[in-house]
Amino acid sequence: MARQVKEEGQVLTRKRVKLRVPGMWKVLLHNDDYTTQEFVVFLLKSVFRKAEPEATAIMLAVHRAGVGVAGIYTRDVAETRAERGRQLADREGFPLLLTVEENDA
Repeated sequence: MARQVKEEGQVLTRKRVKLRVPGMWKVLLHNDDYTTQEFVVFLLKSVFRKAEPEATAIMLAVHRAGVGVAGIYTRDVAETRAERGRQLADREGFPLLLTVEENDA
């Protein structure tokens, strides 16, 4: 606590506010029977800024497990990227589902 002395022995105190690190959120890609693997790789590269090998690995994980993590970000960034991904998929005629959930780890 920081202290400041005012006139005639009065002491004013100032509370320090402790800032917390913002929570992290996962953007999840959900597998479907219509969205092409090529499009998913393109989306991961363009929206989530993944390199080709990483984008391919994520796409395969989604294909095999049914769901996979496209990235982990602060809440605003995660929601923005998920929405951009949904808009791109919709524009290209794919029903790709992207969701956002709090990262437990």
